[in-house]
Amino acid sequence: MDKLEIFGAKKLRGKVSISGSKNAALPILAATILSDRKIILKNLPNVKDIETMIKLLESIGSFVKYSKKKNLVIIKNKKKLKTFASYNLVKTMRAGILVLGPMLARFGNAKVSTPGGCSIGVRPIDIHLKALSKLGASYKIINGYVYANSKKKLKAAKIKFPKISVGATENLIIASSMAEGTTILSNCAIEPEIKDLVNFINCIGGKIKWIGKRTLSVIGVKKFKENEYSIMPDRIEAGTYLIAAAVTEGNLKISGINPKIIRTEIEILKKIGIKIKSEKDSIKISGTKNIKNINLKTSPYPGFPTDLQAQLMVLLCKSKKHSTIKEEIFENRFMHVSELNRMGAKIKTFGNKAFIEGNTNFKAAELMATDLRASVSLIIAGLAAKGKTTINRIYHLDRGYEEIEKKLRKVGAKIRRVS
Repeated sequence: MDKLEIFGAKKLRGKVSISGSKNAALPILAATILSDRKIILKNLPNVKDIETMIKLLESIGSFVKYSKKKNLVIIKNKKKLKTFASYNLVKTMRAGILVLGPMLARFGNAKVSTPGGCSIGVRPIDIHLKALSKLGASYKIINGYVYANSKKKLKAAKIKFPKISVGATENLIIASSMAEGTTILSNCAIEPEIKDLVNFINCIGGKIKWIGKRTLSVIGVKKFKENEYSIMPDRIEAGTYLIAAAVTEGNLKISGINPKIIRTEIEILKKIGIKIKSEKDSIKISGTKNIKNINLKTSPYPGFPTDLQAQLMVLLCKSKKHSTIKEEIFENRFMHVSELNRMGAKIKTFGNKAFIEGNTNFKAAELMATDLRASVSLIIAGLAAKGKTTINRIYHLDRGYEEIEKKLRKVGAKIRRVS
């Protein structure tokens, strides 16, 4: 099993180009099931979750031509596809459940394994299923599989999500885009990746528009057209490199990202003392030794993202005073804390709150990664620590960060992969 070796402490200097968004590409790939016309997707990130979703599409009968070097995929679906998503493919990623909506919408039935991914919380799919039932689908769960069908074509409905859910919003947008009539979805998640999904479906002939801050009108269509679409940049990757530069007191230019989609993250970094200059499609950051403390909580967009919580915690360890982070999205997302403490951090957790003492001088150690974002937080701590840090179980990392070692080496990090 591969591991990473990091030789710190090195200041990151130079330029990092941001890849396409994994969290935008996955629902868009699932949505291609709706169409039997050729679809070309550009700016796909070269990460494991994308490979897995492509294998899933191939397993149901899609013709897929995937170029990792060009970061694009050409998809052509048959008029009839299989409607079975196996556990072997869905077990490693949460986004596997997103094929449920398009299978139901186009073919009227689906058998989909309940999803896997990082072990950061329960993440139930009941919101997805109850919402799909309002469109006329019936379902049952047997031996870890969702069996769903609609005897007739899905029918439009007014659906208000009981709480904000990114996955449920995505699944219902996709499903309702072929339902008969006009569906109104309210209390939707409004992450940029969801807006990218809406833009994609409209690009291939969908009729979706925002009629309120968290409300969508979706007019169902019978057929979709051939087109090509470029995936948005990865805002979580951009935020990760911003924090890595801040932790190492480095200077980076993050290119290929619209600063507006990470406005909250930039404001928080400025608040704790980091110098940041935003340009049209890039961000310049300069680190400092004088990190200020902060108390914050994760929340749905436009709040501070849970996917950057672990990385920011590393930075707050360098603060001069105590900080707190309240995790409001997932109940099991502090698994990186014990590993950071092994590196000299002083962090205590009580329920969904982490108390960070600050004034940490990270020490190199051998570590174990537990999930995608925890993995990268340990890399950031390793970059700041003197000596050799070894991170085991990095397969989580490969699910969501494209060529992370290569990108870090280009800006001065001493990091290598060892098999």
